[in-house]
Amino acid sequence: MTVRVLVVDDQQLIREGIAALLGIRQGITVVGTAADGKEAVDKTLELRPDIVLMDVRMPGMDGVEAAAVLRVKAPECRTVMLTTFDDEQYVIQALRAGASGYLLKDLAAEELAHALRLAHAGVTQLDSSVAGRLAAALPRPGPAPDQEAPALSPRETEILRLVAEGLTNREISTALFVSEGTVKNHISRILGRLNLRDRTQAAIRARDMGLL
Repeated sequence: MTVRVLVVDDQQLIREGIAALLGIRQGITVVGTAADGKEAVDKTLELRPDIVLMDVRMPGMDGVEAAAVLRVKAPECRTVMLTTFDDEQYVIQALRAGASGYLLKDLAAEELAHALRLAHAGVTQLDSSVAGRLAAALPRPGPAPDQEAPALSPRETEILRLVAEGLTNREISTALFVSEGTVKNHISRILGRLNLRDRTQAAIRARDMGLL
């Protein structure tokens, strides 16, 4: 399946660079670019992309405002924010506006393409550091004594804590002196055991378990 992407950024060099990098990735087709939120809305209605990859802060209509408009005018399209700002307030505003993801611009091109494929499949994508900051910023729920938490091994508990702190798989493998594949296997088991969908839910569950 090919994911059709509209790239939105007010800086021409960044906009064209992202479009060029994504355009050579398997399963990704860049259908156009836009320089601000208003143009993003207009081109989305014209081109009907699957994903609008959009900067947060832009002159005129910013990315959050545009995401809110697209949620109403093009509900079949998913908006993913790509920005340099990892402030949790921006994340919350974007998600409330209907964004399906919030990523930082320092990730590799192939990781970005993979995130867009997952977003297109319906999986909300948050940068690992953003997920940790967001989990820490959310209010901590009250105890639920009638719910027994699934048992995790000490190693799984440690990895869950590191995920919640925003570490990547590579950083976790370095910290624990294990292979990156071993970390991936542990995370898969943790998600299955706790009935979680992704790293974002894992970070929030770690917060709820008192690991942060």
